[in-house]
Amino acid sequence: MTQVDWRNVTPQYDQFSSQLEQFPKITPYSFLDIQKRFQQALRRFECLSNLSKVLLVNAPDNSIYRQLVSESLSVCSADKTQPIIRTESLKVESLFDQVEVKDNEVIAHRTGLLSRAENGYLIISANLILANPGCWLLLKSALLGESIEDINSNQVHISSVSTSRTYNVKLIVVGDRVQLGDLDFLDSDVQTGFCLFSELEQDLKLTDQNILEYLGYLKWLKARFDLPNFSNDSILSIMKAGARETEDQHYVPLCPIWHNSLLSEAAIESSNQEITPQHITLALEHKYYRESYLPERAMDDILDGQVIIETDGEQVGQVNGLTVIDVPGHPISYGEPARISCVIHFGDGDIADVERKAELGGNLHAKGMMIMQAFVSSSLNLEDPLPYSASIVFEQSYSEVDGDSASLAELCSLVSALSEYPINQQIAVTGAVDQFGRVQAVGGLNEKIEGFYNVCKHQGFTGNQGVILPTSNLKHLALKDELVESIKSGQFNIWSVSNVDEAIPLIMNKPFRDENEENVLSKIAERIENFERHEHPPGFVERIKLLFS
Repeated sequence: MTQVDWRNVTPQYDQFSSQLEQFPKITPYSFLDIQKRFQQALRRFECLSNLSKVLLVNAPDNSIYRQLVSESLSVCSADKTQPIIRTESLKVESLFDQVEVKDNEVIAHRTGLLSRAENGYLIISANLILANPGCWLLLKSALLGESIEDINSNQVHISSVSTSRTYNVKLIVVGDRVQLGDLDFLDSDVQTGFCLFSELEQDLKLTDQNILEYLGYLKWLKARFDLPNFSNDSILSIMKAGARETEDQHYVPLCPIWHNSLLSEAAIESSNQEITPQHITLALEHKYYRESYLPERAMDDILDGQVIIETDGEQVGQVNGLTVIDVPGHPISYGEPARISCVIHFGDGDIADVERKAELGGNLHAKGMMIMQAFVSSSLNLEDPLPYSASIVFEQSYSEVDGDSASLAELCSLVSALSEYPINQQIAVTGAVDQFGRVQAVGGLNEKIEGFYNVCKHQGFTGNQGVILPTSNLKHLALKDELVESIKSGQFNIWSVSNVDEAIPLIMNKPFRDENEENVLSKIAERIENFERHEHPPGFVERIKLLFS
């Protein structure tokens, strides 16, 4: 077990100081330059002229990204005269040529998107194809070189005149993974040689070489969105905010929309003068304030006693778990502690997952519960079934619970109830457990820790409060400055653990297993032995017989 130093809970970029000093001299690095896989795909797509007429691009489905795809294509194209057409609507009438016929003569002709993109490219949203599936078969036929009849715009006059043509067009479809998956369901040819695939990457791993590319990309973004200058210290603040966005200290986001949103608001704070770290901080604080109504209402419920969360004292079979709340229509996820409790009674060894039985537990949560139970049973090494049954529940939870991130907390509540050793309520727990007792990484760490920290702050710090988390999650931490300062001062603590044997002593002040001293497993074994040694209490029918004997 390790008490985490404050430097581990926020990104540290000291190793990149020499590269940051080069920022004023670095050449701008465009969106296409930083998307190397996509760049290679565009060049290969241009060379293929036979069957592969469609390029699928995994990217956010909005016009900004489609514009970037169009610009990238114009840069990569060897023939600068090739047309590149984008469309934000998709109908048969707009795709193909239309003619008006009178007295068996064509009196009017209107070119469609495919004609305008002849010998070039057409860029559309995957969502448009899904919304207009009737267009897809015709469009696919046109891409494969089949002759398509022009559309008669005057359906009242049926003419014997028929005009048709073939098209030489390549199609680029932009959509997210869900949309591309639906497109695959619509037409199985999507995953064959008929289509190429590439994607616009949403983050970049920081290395000594990549950091220079990212700095150049920041320069390009500054010029593209006409943003003020920013200092080297501001770049560090941008990178820290980016680490929180990617949930990884070793990565930065590449999304131009995210950067423009953050830096444009920082520019308001700086009155369009040079952006400093303080302006970045203020921009983030104002953004959080606009989005913080639900988290603050949840905090009020805890402080008013409507939701019971204890941050001091000890309780048997009760532990503070950590959850992430996602509300439809709310732009952010936020963390909230959850009271997980376990009670036991005489039984056949069944451990009831109340959430699952009430149909409020998802499949991943059920899987985590079963893995946790398997580990406990294996650790006890029992020849017969456990003579106790248990019931584990998320108290005051009224919506679906899913994921396995609470399995370590649920394990703590179970072994506490079985051993009757109390759990320290000053400590919250998150982490998934495997069948060998190893603690595995989970998601949403920053929100979870900050949720428990806020409760401790409002209920009063004791100096011993904190969170137990998996060691493998340390690289995902990018906590807010206030919390980092609290860890620095010893007001709040973070402990990282790799297995159950490290977690139990922290939260129960007893070793999980130890040959030389009293431990949790030995206490559970002692209770089982005492139960088996003594005669079972009489049942209801036996008590009635005794009453009248």
